[in-house]
Amino acid sequence: MMCAIHAAARGGRVLVVDHAKAPGEKIRISGGGRCNFTNIGTSAKNFISANPHFSKSALGRYKPHDFIALVEKHGIAWHEKTLGQLFCDTSAKQIVSMFLDEMKRVGCELRLRTTLESVEREVSGFTVTLGGDGAAKIRCRHFVVACGGKSIPKMGASGLGYQIAEKFALAVTETRPALVPLTFGEDLLVEFSEMAGVAANAIVSCGKTAFEEALLFTHRGLSGPAILQISSYWREKQPIRIAFLPGDDVLALLASAKRENGRRAIGTVLSDILPKRLAAYFSKIHGWTGPIGEASDRKLAAIAAALQTWEVFPIGSEGYRTAEVTLGGVYTDGLSSRTMEANAVDGLYFIGEVVDVTGWLGGYNFQWAWSSGWAAGTAISQRPA
Repeated sequence: MMCAIHAAARGGRVLVVDHAKAPGEKIRISGGGRCNFTNIGTSAKNFISANPHFSKSALGRYKPHDFIALVEKHGIAWHEKTLGQLFCDTSAKQIVSMFLDEMKRVGCELRLRTTLESVEREVSGFTVTLGGDGAAKIRCRHFVVACGGKSIPKMGASGLGYQIAEKFALAVTETRPALVPLTFGEDLLVEFSEMAGVAANAIVSCGKTAFEEALLFTHRGLSGPAILQISSYWREKQPIRIAFLPGDDVLALLASAKRENGRRAIGTVLSDILPKRLAAYFSKIHGWTGPIGEASDRKLAAIAAALQTWEVFPIGSEGYRTAEVTLGGVYTDGLSSRTMEANAVDGLYFIGEVVDVTGWLGGYNFQWAWSSGWAAGTAISQRPA
């Protein structure tokens, strides 16, 4: 929709094809129904790609404040949550309506419940065969692939965009679920089965990458913002490390508790600084019993270290079923970073999630959609029809 608006800005004829029964369904469900539509701190460092520089051009030319201006033009109230994340005050449906109004303004056509049956290259463009409610055979000068990745298949997500890329001999990098909860083996799940629903702030790291946000224990493993973030960097057979009470001097807190009331049980003291069920879990698996006053300085140091260097081994993730995005995609070496056009196929463009540019959690992937869509649409509007 973003691409269509700008492609039609100078009078071009634009058709948007969507197999769904309603437009912008991923927008509608995002952000708990409020749509985390951008992040004011967006830069290329917030994205994962085989080419970390590829996103700079589009992001640098269409910025979060440009999208905010569009939102405000349509009278949509918004607010900032943590870490630069912007949400609608009322409903994500307002963002969808905004796009539809803009498309109507510039004369774009939208066909819903319409599928792509085939696309063939011709000397002066493409022949496209459509099925479903909007069945037709049409010719076009420019063909833009904006169908996202494999995430949330119940909404119709598939690998169609990658298939189109491969049809035209564009390389596709390895794809896998990202921004997704991690799962654990039965042995570990039995250990913390009583903690489903417990949330805590933590620094979660994998390799040299770390995120400080909340994590959530589930019946299948771990979720929450910190886990979703690190899932994009985690690989099978790797551990993740968790530091609870980030920013606190845990040893100093324990030493202070020992001085102030040494008769209190270690588990009771821990429940003052951790969720009670989490404190009970650590006390049980480590055998931390007895009054804190009887614990040696060495034992207190070991307790502090255990809370801030917890290492666990996920066995997998929840998969595309719940993944917010797909990591990987159309290899950027085959695309122009300025126009998003395929270098070897005149008039063929790939934008958004289908490209090997994957953002962090927090509005970054939407901003990439807006920026890459703007880049392609603007480039198309400046070329002959």
